[in-house]
Amino acid sequence: MRAFRWIVGLAVYAVCVAAGAPAGGVPDTIEQRVAACTSCHGAQGRGLRDGASAPRIAGQPAAYLALQLRYFQSGQRKDDTMRYITKPLTPDYAKEIAGYFASQTMAVDAGRPSPSAGELAQRGAQIVLKGDPSRGVPPCASCHGSRLAGREPLIPGLADLSSNYLKSQFAQWRSHARAADRPYCMSVVANRMSEAEIDAAVQWLADRRPGDVPSTDAVGGREPPLPEWCVMDEAGAGL
Repeated sequence: MRAFRWIVGLAVYAVCVAAGAPAGGVPDTIEQRVAACTSCHGAQGRGLRDGASAPRIAGQPAAYLALQLRYFQSGQRKDDTMRYITKPLTPDYAKEIAGYFASQTMAVDAGRPSPSAGELAQRGAQIVLKGDPSRGVPPCASCHGSRLAGREPLIPGLADLSSNYLKSQFAQWRSHARAADRPYCMSVVANRMSEAEIDAAVQWLADRRPGDVPSTDAVGGREPPLPEWCVMDEAGAGL
């Protein structure tokens, strides 16, 4: 099904995006020009339920999204579909696409499952919100925001991502299949975590919204400073 969506989207992309102009009566709107993206990432980039390789991109920081497009384009982040789609993008056009998806909001899904509970979920909440100092594992919230909604300019939100996607990204960071220039935080963190800790964190994170995440660190709506080891440069960090 994903392959079919991609083929349909790619056909639209080839006609409308590469040319940057209407063809055959196809309207030249940003929505039409990102059809190759939404065919996999869902309407307005809000994600699909399986979400293994096409996560929610709606509402993620624009600079983060533009950087990931560049990583896919260069092959530093590996995905054959994304490499093919991003190949013809200019830097300005990549920024336009990133800005469009950054401006979208997460979907309201009244039918989504309730956040998981139980011992595994409790362990996951501990890791995500407090970390595990004994293993040198920082809390996810220390970089990704007290409500895991992301932080401008380059740290993505972890809310409303599927367990399939989260698990696959942990695996890629651990194996170095996914890389960033510097500081490469996620590879270090992922390799300090056991498989059991990753499973617990992923189960707790999966399909949560920012409103599901208790915030204890933000003061007056402001996030605390990033940890010293997570000083951001152009490479950024994240899932």
